[in-house]
Amino acid sequence: MPHLPDVVLWSVPAFTVLTVIEAVSYRLHPDDEAEGYETKDAATSIGMGIGSVVFDALWKIPIVAIYTAIYELTPLRVPLLWWTLPLMLLVQDFFYYWSHRGHHVIRILWACHVVHHSSRKFNFTTALRQPWTTWTVWPFYVPMVALGVHPAAVAFCSGANLVYQFWVHTERVGRLPRPFEYVLNTPSHHRVHHASQGGYLDRNFGGILIVWDRLFGSFVAEGERPVYGLTKNIHTYNPLRVATHEYAAIARDVRAARTWGERAGRIFRGPGWQPKGFEPTGPGRARASASGPGRARVPGPGAPSAREKAGR
Repeated sequence: MPHLPDVVLWSVPAFTVLTVIEAVSYRLHPDDEAEGYETKDAATSIGMGIGSVVFDALWKIPIVAIYTAIYELTPLRVPLLWWTLPLMLLVQDFFYYWSHRGHHVIRILWACHVVHHSSRKFNFTTALRQPWTTWTVWPFYVPMVALGVHPAAVAFCSGANLVYQFWVHTERVGRLPRPFEYVLNTPSHHRVHHASQGGYLDRNFGGILIVWDRLFGSFVAEGERPVYGLTKNIHTYNPLRVATHEYAAIARDVRAARTWGERAGRIFRGPGWQPKGFEPTGPGRARASASGPGRARVPGPGAPSAREKAGR
C-alpha cells in the first residue's frame, strides 16, 4: 500500500483562506438574511476543530489496531489503482451516509454528532466544529476493511469526504445548476441538514453525493429559510461543554429512569424518545435531551418530529 497523504491537514491552508474570504465578504457586503459570523461562535468552532485533530489522533490508535486485525484476517484484497480509488470513494460515501444517519437517530451516537449542529450560525467555521468523541464512527466502515480495502485507503477516503464537505457550509452560494444539485451534496442541501425546523430535521445526510438521500427517502429540497442550531440550544461557548453536553444529559436521564427498559431507551432510542405514559416528575425528568435534534425514524416533509411531539 503506497503512502497516502492526510488530505485534511493538507487542506488546512485552503480552509483558512476560504474562511477569511467569506468573513471579509460579509463585512464588505452584509446580508441581513444570512447568519454571517459572530466572533465567539467562530472561535468556538475553530477550537472544536483543533481539539478534534488532537483527540482523533488518540482514537486512531485502537481503531487502526482493530482495522489492521480485520484486514489481516480477510483473504480479500482490493489493490489501490487509478480505477479502484474512485470506487473506494463511492463505497466510503455510501457507508458515510449510514453512519451520518445513524448518528442522528440513535441518541448515544447523536451525543457525538450534536457538536457539529450546535452552532446557530452557518459558515465555513461551522464545518470545523467537529466532535472530540468519534469512537462511535469506526464500526460503520468495518465492511470496507472486511472486503479487502486497506485501512490507509479507508482513512484517505474518509478524509477526502470530510474535505469535500467544507465548502457546503456556506450561505454565500445559492443553488447550483440542476444536474449538480441532483447528484452532489451542495450548500443548498446542507443548509437543510443544519436547519432546526420540523420539515427539515434529520434530512440530507449525504457526504459527497446526495443520491443516497434520494434513494433512501431522506431527501428534502431547500424551501423556507433554514433556522440553524438545535431545537433546544445550549447557550455556551465553552468547548468542553459543547463536546460533552449531550453525554451529560444522557447520564441525567438514565439516573432518573424508573425501569431498565427506559434506561436503554434513553441511550439507544432517538434523542426525542419518551417512554409510553411518560410524565415529568422533577427537573431531571422534565427534559429527555439537552439538545434535541434526532428522531427514531425519518418521517415525510412537514410531519411532526419526536422532538416537536415532546415539546422541544
